[in-house]
Amino acid sequence: MSKSDKRSKKDDFTLALLQSGDKLPLQERRRFLKKSLGMAGAITASGLAGNAVASSENTPPNVPAWSRRLGSGVLSNPYGQPSRYEADVQRRTVDWLTADRIASISFTPLGDIKGIITPSGLVFERYHAGVPEIDPQQHHLMIHGMVKRPIILTMDELMRFPSISMVRFLECPANGGMEWRGAQMDRLQFTHGMLSCCEWTGVLLSTLLEEVGVEKGANWILAEGADGAHMSRSIPMEKALDDALIVFAQNGEALRPEQGYPVRLINPGWEGNTSIKWLRRLEIGDKPWHHREETSKYTDLMPDGTAREFTYVQECNSVVTFPCPEKPLAQPGKYFVEGLAWSGRGRIRHVDVSFDGGVTWREARFTSEVVPRALTRFGLEWDWDGSPALIQSRAVDDTGYVQPTLNQLKAVRGTNSIYHKNGIQTWKISPNGTVSNVQIS
Repeated sequence: MSKSDKRSKKDDFTLALLQSGDKLPLQERRRFLKKSLGMAGAITASGLAGNAVASSENTPPNVPAWSRRLGSGVLSNPYGQPSRYEADVQRRTVDWLTADRIASISFTPLGDIKGIITPSGLVFERYHAGVPEIDPQQHHLMIHGMVKRPIILTMDELMRFPSISMVRFLECPANGGMEWRGAQMDRLQFTHGMLSCCEWTGVLLSTLLEEVGVEKGANWILAEGADGAHMSRSIPMEKALDDALIVFAQNGEALRPEQGYPVRLINPGWEGNTSIKWLRRLEIGDKPWHHREETSKYTDLMPDGTAREFTYVQECNSVVTFPCPEKPLAQPGKYFVEGLAWSGRGRIRHVDVSFDGGVTWREARFTSEVVPRALTRFGLEWDWDGSPALIQSRAVDDTGYVQPTLNQLKAVRGTNSIYHKNGIQTWKISPNGTVSNVQIS
């Protein structure tokens, strides 16, 4: 084959690759890819890529070592696991954040998540009394109170009702709560990692309420878990009849024990603590119960000493996931900046990104499907010249709600609360490429 033929084949391949991208003009995409590939080569040559640097014997056109021998066989690992080279992608805890691991939190590694679905094994954990070990054959769901036909369902009976699946995010209202008075967490995983997004499968709560027949005047439901804390929350009937889901499966398989096996409640877009895990009963009543977790906990203390109660909806929010403290920049050059946006109010409509701390903004483009009350990916190209930068993202949802700055949020809410912090996040990029968590006025 002649050199011109080789060049033509290469150009055809590059053209096809570039044309598979989104709205970036073709010539600009050519320049971006060329410079990015050149930068990657420089990183490999200089050794900056660490474990990613391939030995010369495995570099094309040589046949790599793993292609010269047989691999493991079928069922060598009956339940599949990630590659050992991905062992660092895991949930993590902050030792000083809670008293012990029985009533604790682990955080999702958001910077490592691809797409909008969080793998089941990486969904953040929050316990009030540890994880109960429940035999599904002995577990029951009771629906009683102001109903015409109270019932007690086995898991088999529950799963005989019509089921649906929906992709929705799950977020603790304390996500970022340690940052109200100043930046202190050194990882994206810890500033925003009480957030995940899964496909949930189960029975609409409205279907079960129709089965039992709700009495006139019944406006609230108490959901209670079977854990040692008997975690409970009062849920308005309006939400129960809208999109609340009694869930028995997550991402195509049974719920994980830490996520509420064998059955839990999901209230899409609302505080994660309302989505009661290990669900054992639903009591129908005419007023909220004002239990511990909705009076002394999960209320938002205001500057004047009063508290906001039943602040269910997780407001419009976003964060840049690359670069971030655990994903620094190697050297100046072309990068694709990425992030996630979400809103408990509905769909994400628009995301802007700033590289100068909010002085100027550029519109990002969506790089995933836009689903209501789910994570939405966004991104845009950035040519970093090595100068210091302050990266931010700002999301707008389809109700017109604009994600506020942290100072705008503090002006209304003060700094007494640890809940519902959805202020704009700032990452400081240093000339050496390291990324730090900062707050700017």
